[in-house]
Amino acid sequence: MKLFKVVVYAPEKHARKIRDVLAENGAGHIGNYDYCSFSCKGVGRFRPQEGTKPFIGNKGKVEEVIEERIETVVSDKNIKKVLRVVIDAHPYEEPAIDIFPLLNDKYLK
Repeated sequence: MKLFKVVVYAPEKHARKIRDVLAENGAGHIGNYDYCSFSCKGVGRFRPQEGTKPFIGNKGKVEEVIEERIETVVSDKNIKKVLRVVIDAHPYEEPAIDIFPLLNDKYLK
């Protein structure tokens, strides 16, 4: 089984919902533990352009939002499902999601 690190950036008030959606759909399993994740807070910046419907902010204006960076692991068998449900649950039109293949996945099985 191949594992991936999935990183999702979410507004602080939506972070718990995103963590729950991740865990409830197969992310965050390490050995005999589940719901495993790590979060840290930071400031996200963006400027909505024409044709957008921003959840936060106004078109043409740079916005700053307190966000959480949520990291977890996902197996190859669950990766597509997890991405689909996170995108559906995320409040942003274009959520920032990073996916990294894990080279040390043999230790996380």
